[in-house]
Amino acid sequence: MATAMVLFMTVPALALFYGGMTRARSVLNMMMMSYAAVAVVGLVYVLWGWSMAFGSKDVGGFFASPFELFGLDGVEGGDYIYVAFQMTFAIITAALISGAIADRVKFSAWLVFLPLWVTFSYFPIAHMVWTDTGFIHEHFPAQDYAGGTVVHINAGLAGGILALIIGKRIGWPREQMRPHNLPLTMMGAALLWFGWYGFNVGSIVFPKDASDADKTAQFMTETGITFMNTTVATMAAILAWLLVEKLLHGKATSLGAASGIVAGLVAITPAAGAVSIVGAIAIGAISGALCAWAVGLKFKWGLDDSLDVVGVHLVGGLVGTLLIGFLSTSSAPGGIDGLFYGGGFDSLIDQTMAVVIAVVWTGVFTTLIALGIARTIGWRVEDEDEVTNGIDFAEHGESAYDIAGSSGTIL
Repeated sequence: MATAMVLFMTVPALALFYGGMTRARSVLNMMMMSYAAVAVVGLVYVLWGWSMAFGSKDVGGFFASPFELFGLDGVEGGDYIYVAFQMTFAIITAALISGAIADRVKFSAWLVFLPLWVTFSYFPIAHMVWTDTGFIHEHFPAQDYAGGTVVHINAGLAGGILALIIGKRIGWPREQMRPHNLPLTMMGAALLWFGWYGFNVGSIVFPKDASDADKTAQFMTETGITFMNTTVATMAAILAWLLVEKLLHGKATSLGAASGIVAGLVAITPAAGAVSIVGAIAIGAISGALCAWAVGLKFKWGLDDSLDVVGVHLVGGLVGTLLIGFLSTSSAPGGIDGLFYGGGFDSLIDQTMAVVIAVVWTGVFTTLIALGIARTIGWRVEDEDEVTNGIDFAEHGESAYDIAGSSGTIL
């Protein structure tokens, strides 16, 4: 069930969330980028991704051999569900990046980027954080319950780098490029919230040496706390985002509520099993407020992060991951005592180093891949297709809304 819910987060949830935020002539292309991520990353994962992320033939603690378990060779039938669960994490991480480069990228370039990026960025970081022999786990055992570093910092930074290298949309920021269908975005946000329970609550891992009775007790405790932490953090983030939005811009918007949902979910992802209920509320509120402020920085920096991947996922991921060092408590099922609970600076140092390593690794490999594509097949669609014809029609031969009933009508 958790695996199905996480897949549901990409299609249809993320596709709707992102699709509603684009311009009308780009919505199909935006949704297709999520669907492509499912197909491409899913197949890559079962061929060599599982082996690189969770194989036993370790390469310096950075990744495992892609050949050891190629094509899931050697995986027992009962383990396929867990492999599929981890596969859905890789899928949505890659799909999240697409929001930063909406409205201007060739579909073929995206198809080339996907397998390269998950191979050189996602699989190694997953191995470093989530395996016993991983470099981060071994040297800086940071807590990352369901993907603060592996998913959100990874995707958020990658999105920002792509937006910088690919460049601004024509007319941005002079031209207002508002979401074309906010009801789609709000529906997508609600579906993301639903699917996120599979993301966080489904990440429970029982000790291998625990008795059946102990496993049952842990399941009941950990399920309840991670479910509640995920819920209250999201609620707090919505209110914090709307408050900051009201103070900065005079209005509390539906887009702000939808974005607040995602900001809270992002921040609680690494901390779901590490903090108390009050700690989860604090993480959600801080993330909602900081992300609401951060999304406006792109205009000051001239970074056309189309759908605020940097402002929500990178910032939210940083907030959630680093606050663990302050708010983690040993009373939570997966936590240790952080700074505010008498644990000293050890946890905060580990969380900070995990962030630094993830940022450096992602930054280097995303930049190399993005520049390689830019200098070979190129990223951008033709100017005329971006401005006049519409990327949906140019790349897919379709338009989302044929209002006039004629085959050539493009909104």
